[in-house]
Amino acid sequence: MAWQGIEGHDEIAERFVAAHARGRVSGSYLFVGPPGVGKGTFALALAKSLTCERPQHGLVACGGCASCVQADAGSHPDIDVVRKPDDRSTIPLELLIGDDEHRMREGLCWRILLKPALGPRKVAVIMDADHFSEEAANCLLKTLEEPPDGAAIILVGTAIERQLPTIRSRCQVIRFAPLAADVVRRVLVREAAVAGTPGDAAALDRCCNAAGGSLTRARLLLDPEVTAFRSRLFDLLATRPLHGVDLSRETLAFVEAAGKEAPPRRARFRLVLDAALDVLRQASRRGVGFAGGDPALDRAAETWSVDIDATASAVDRTLDAADAIERNANLGMLVDAWSAVLEEPRLGRLR
Repeated sequence: MAWQGIEGHDEIAERFVAAHARGRVSGSYLFVGPPGVGKGTFALALAKSLTCERPQHGLVACGGCASCVQADAGSHPDIDVVRKPDDRSTIPLELLIGDDEHRMREGLCWRILLKPALGPRKVAVIMDADHFSEEAANCLLKTLEEPPDGAAIILVGTAIERQLPTIRSRCQVIRFAPLAADVVRRVLVREAAVAGTPGDAAALDRCCNAAGGSLTRARLLLDPEVTAFRSRLFDLLATRPLHGVDLSRETLAFVEAAGKEAPPRRARFRLVLDAALDVLRQASRRGVGFAGGDPALDRAAETWSVDIDATASAVDRTLDAADAIERNANLGMLVDAWSAVLEEPRLGRLR
């Protein structure tokens, strides 16, 4: 039985159950792992359990006390959740220490010092921890190093390398692995049953196998339009010479079809970059004698495997583009720049 319905991370849950039973829950944690594997969901469930008035065996929230009701409603006075705004490239300093007129009289670092209003402790969850500015990270250091008695602060990021050394050294690092394909499939089947929209089993299998252990990516791949473009992208990447103009035009059309809002457009371009990385990584595996898997992906990878240095450069350029998405770069310009450097991956870096 998955811990509180969260699939794939029972071993991590057991560590927290044991720590809680010994009274050894740490004051500062850093959750790291690939996007879409449930780190944020786990952090919020843990916060709910740690503040529950009547926690059940296995550190499971009772679900019925006043604390649990408010946690479910997102209005718990002792659970503080901070996220990067969609229109900002970093977590604003004022979310941590208040604006200029209210320094250290507002913000997370001030609220965590207050006594709990309902439960036994206060818990702060900082999503998007990859996106601290250096100034914001430095403001958080003392709170991470000396959290108030009974308080717990959970930072949620994707890679330990994206955190400042001063942040890493003050937190207990918890690593989340990609979900197994069968776990992703089980979750999607359950969601489809709840929604009353059972899908094609073969299509579901393809989505789960292509998701790389990410539920977020798997859900997006269930969209036939997304799956169709992924196949088209493999064809474009398999063409030699690669036509950067065609790649840019078709990618931009796919991104803009998500609508006028920036978040879904960025999500679509991330999918494009993830699919390109699948091709490039498969090319690297072919270079050491491994082939197989998705035939369309393998066909595209074959054309890249003849020049492993160019493939490595293309991986760097694609990762540059992924970082630029998180910095809220103009998507039209970014798609053009990425397509151009993928056409000639040895010629320079994205700026």
